[in-house]
Amino acid sequence: MSELPHCPNCNSEYTYEDGEMCVCPSCGHEWSKSGDDAVNANELIVKDANGNRLQDGDTVTVVKDLKLKGSSSVLKVGTRVKNIRLVDGDHNIDCHIPGFGAMMLKSEFVKRSV
Repeated sequence: MSELPHCPNCNSEYTYEDGEMCVCPSCGHEWSKSGDDAVNANELIVKDANGNRLQDGDTVTVVKDLKLKGSSSVLKVGTRVKNIRLVDGDHNIDCHIPGFGAMMLKSEFVKRSV
């Protein structure tokens, strides 16, 4: 049985393999077993409602009605948002929605469009 490395993020010894990735159940950090972790250590990983990885410039679709704070408007299910930017924080998608303007969304309320 091969011994898996400790988590580079929290140094937990309880890591496990998931395909080509190593996963830490303590902090949720994922990294490649191939050894190119130095490049990916500071990379921002954002996943949509279905668990698909999002990247800058992707197009996403809203999966539930979202009430806009400070307004009586609602962002409807199925609204497509083009050219997103990923940012660090609670609301991790920065975008511009025609008719609504600039806004920040949480990744768990969108899915990646093809």
